[in-house]
Amino acid sequence: MTTTLPAEAHLPGAVPLSGETMLLDDAARLSAAAAFVRHHESAGLLPLLLPGLGGAELASVSAYCRFAHVGILLFPRDPQHLRELLASGGLAADTPSRPSVVVRERLAGRHRRDLADLDVRILRPRVDGPADEPRAVEVFALSVPTGSGLEAVAAHERALGHETHVAFELEAPEPLVLRGLCAVLARHGARPDGGGYNPHENGTVLYFSTPDSTCGFRRVELYAPGDHREILTAHVGERPGTERPAETLLHLLTGAWTTQALAAFARLRLPEAMDPAGATGLRELARRTGTHPEGLGTLLRYLTMLGAVAEETEAADGEAAFRLTPLGRLLRADRPDSMRSLALMYGGPFYRSFGALDHAVRTGRPGFDHFFGENHFDHFARDPELADLFDRSMAASSRMFEPLSEHPVITAAARSAVPRTVVDVAGGTGELLRRLLTAHPALRGTLLERPHAIEAARRALGSSECGARCDYRGGDFADVPDGGDVYVLSRVLHDWDDDRCREILGHCARAMPAHADLLIVERLLPTDGSPSLATAWDLHMLCNVGGRERSAEDYARLLADTGLTLVDRSPLPLEAHVLHARKTR
Repeated sequence: MTTTLPAEAHLPGAVPLSGETMLLDDAARLSAAAAFVRHHESAGLLPLLLPGLGGAELASVSAYCRFAHVGILLFPRDPQHLRELLASGGLAADTPSRPSVVVRERLAGRHRRDLADLDVRILRPRVDGPADEPRAVEVFALSVPTGSGLEAVAAHERALGHETHVAFELEAPEPLVLRGLCAVLARHGARPDGGGYNPHENGTVLYFSTPDSTCGFRRVELYAPGDHREILTAHVGERPGTERPAETLLHLLTGAWTTQALAAFARLRLPEAMDPAGATGLRELARRTGTHPEGLGTLLRYLTMLGAVAEETEAADGEAAFRLTPLGRLLRADRPDSMRSLALMYGGPFYRSFGALDHAVRTGRPGFDHFFGENHFDHFARDPELADLFDRSMAASSRMFEPLSEHPVITAAARSAVPRTVVDVAGGTGELLRRLLTAHPALRGTLLERPHAIEAARRALGSSECGARCDYRGGDFADVPDGGDVYVLSRVLHDWDDDRCREILGHCARAMPAHADLLIVERLLPTDGSPSLATAWDLHMLCNVGGRERSAEDYARLLADTGLTLVDRSPLPLEAHVLHARKTR
């Protein structure tokens, strides 16, 4: 069931400005907003807001974005009037409020008013969605006392509905995820429409206009817990550092603190020590983890600013208490979607090797090799514990590419009357192959990897229902098994220079039967200079691996050099792409 909330100007009683008719108008708008929130799901709402968004890309965006609320601006005379409005809309009249920053500034700018003249509060009365999922109607309340002179502001805002929007909250508010979602929205017609950071709740808001929306809303909010002002700066169209260059530069220079704070959070096993369903007192948490209470408090307050934990304002015994947020829960080791291994990698060996970035820039040779005295593949292979950490970090990040199971090449192979085999070349511990085989029980799989990774893969896949359909080959790229139907190179080619990539692709081409397909998963460098996650990974490849990210045209040339043809490419989450190639006929 869906309920569409029309544009503000078309709601009942949109014009009356005072007395009981104004109460009736705002109450009707609240009721309509609450009904909309109750009956929509992310997967059904997103295509209405962004026509064209569908398939695997829709599934991925829905997984990262939770439909959280509908936002609406009201104009009560006083606090009692606001409580009456909430009650008449079937919402909790005693909902607590806090000061607005973003909407207050937007109103002041639109109407050339002094901020001191505008008292704007935010309230989020709860509304239960399908299956009792907790959601809200986000109420912005601009106080319009009788005779205040703000009646014209209220009339304008009510008629045009500038602040009316639907909002999605990021389940994992990590900067890379947020940048990737912004790119997806832009690709489907959404346009940046302001935003802001609210220090009262430590949250970042990005607004988009959606001119092609078919559900009555023309504005979407992405809400990310934590301080993401760097992304906000790019979103609102300002060059970083334009307004306050010293502050911006200082914020950038201290980015290393963020990496180490999250890594320390994981290394100290703090996420596992915190109560999963509530807050844990500081002294108790220090006792459980063997840490210094004062030092732990300093770390947790910084993590609160990042959005990894939240501080409870009223602990039972008066001391500070902290609870995990959805972001922080991703660093628990016992979660199937855990990103703990990534935190330990980026805060461990890859963090140390980035200290040799200047060496990589001067010489073109990896900073990792310079710092550790050997390349990262050999370094990890000699240390089983580190090798296991690296493989687990790769498996953790492979969840970003889950929509690959719905690629037409994979689904066609799964529907074949003859059993088809997917060959995952250098597939780590087999996480991606496991996902493909689990999604399609008719498929078989072959994993080619280094011997130590093969053993880890046997353990991981052997415990799943698809283990019996998977074969294992220990070896190098020269050992790509022939006779497969679909070959997969997921995040492999960016590890290597062009000559080595040609060798790898040549081994695949020689092994592939004439009918076989090759799927390559990589991020693609933009050709127009636009901001991209691939640009960041290009720097990572330079410093730590000696490889590089490439454009689609670069990959097309490498494929052509090895007797393969790029057939097409399609987007995956977080600015990744899957490139489909076949043998040149």
